[in-house]
Amino acid sequence: MFNNLTERLESAFKNLKGEARINELNIANTVKDIRRALIDADVNYKIAKEFTDKIKDKATGAKVINAISPGQLMVKIVQDELTELMGGSEAEFDITGNPAVILIAGLQGSGKTTFSGKLASYLKTKKGKSPLLVAADIYRPAAIDQLIVLGEQVGVDVYSERENKNAVEIAQNAIKEARSKNKNVVIIDTAGRLAIDEVMMNEVADIKAAIKPAEILFVVDSMTGQDAVNTAKAFNDRLDFSGVVLTKLDGDTRGGAALSIKYTVNKPIKFVSSGEKLDTLDVFYPERMAQRILGMGDITTLVEKAQAQYDEAEAKRLEKKIRKNQFDFQDFLDQLQQIKKMGNLKDLMGMIPGMGKAIKDIDISDDAFKGIEAMIKSMTPFERANPDVINPSRRIRIAKGAGKDITDVNAFMKQFDQMRNMMKTMNKMPMGGRMPQMRR
Repeated sequence: MFNNLTERLESAFKNLKGEARINELNIANTVKDIRRALIDADVNYKIAKEFTDKIKDKATGAKVINAISPGQLMVKIVQDELTELMGGSEAEFDITGNPAVILIAGLQGSGKTTFSGKLASYLKTKKGKSPLLVAADIYRPAAIDQLIVLGEQVGVDVYSERENKNAVEIAQNAIKEARSKNKNVVIIDTAGRLAIDEVMMNEVADIKAAIKPAEILFVVDSMTGQDAVNTAKAFNDRLDFSGVVLTKLDGDTRGGAALSIKYTVNKPIKFVSSGEKLDTLDVFYPERMAQRILGMGDITTLVEKAQAQYDEAEAKRLEKKIRKNQFDFQDFLDQLQQIKKMGNLKDLMGMIPGMGKAIKDIDISDDAFKGIEAMIKSMTPFERANPDVINPSRRIRIAKGAGKDITDVNAFMKQFDQMRNMMKTMNKMPMGGRMPQMRR
């Protein structure tokens, strides 16, 4: 995500490397390179120029205080301006009402229906709400089927009327259904088109007028860059939507949409989404995104994701086992499952400061743990609980069961032993080997 933009910005900051102070010449060179980087990222020229003019004004005459280099000062100025360009702070999401109605709009292929499922999951699991999904796409039966499948996956009811060709009626009837079944949030997935047309705009405008939603979210494919911004403006002129959702951030995102959309339509980005997994939806934090664009990682989000999977009772049980050097393969498998629940593996590693650049050309698949999982699952429960009993003949059987070579099993066993030895060493350290407790 944003790899090319991050590299170009880092290259721009090199103009100041080794400089003792900021001056007009090195400011001008750096600002010029930043502007080029933004334009290459598909940011509108006017926005890029205004953005870099602000940076130039702030940097000119800025004093470099002790322990801060000119390069560090410029990074800080750019980070502040990027944060402001993308909205400044987290935007509020209104889910008040009886029920709260959320209207989802966007072009076909933008990830609108998948986002609706993700939002339902988010509201159910993280906000304690009881949502109802509504299939209001009267043109594509496949969209109704997709929403029903997504609803089943997240355990949320889906309201649809396959024979009804009036989207406004479907939305109104769904709200009545929600009230009768004590659903406190209604998420309406409207029809998309391959391009903006008058019929589409009239229909979604009519739905808005009839149901008066608390939120209207416009979903855009972040990979479409400036085109996404232009589409957002056309929708906003008709709908006056309340927020933007950026999808497909795990793709080859140039950054133009994320950086330009708030400036263009003056509406905040409220959510970002990546991948097809239904738990890969995040609230948008401009400051954190600015840090990631500048290659600083995003430790705050990484910790939040870890805490969401953290179980205090399980952690205490695991701590006791580690202190007694009883950590086994089942424990290891359980921890892998927890990591996988946190989201895309490459995205998670990219949140660690300095790691984004190191792994940019490395293909880290979500299936990276499959081989290890297959080996552990080929063990008997007794073997999982007692790693030391796994002799050469057992290893051969495990390799066959996992579809692996014996050398793969031997390498994994060696790595597991090394990890246990490291844990054993840590337990002998002062403080009684007590592991620090995470706090929610």
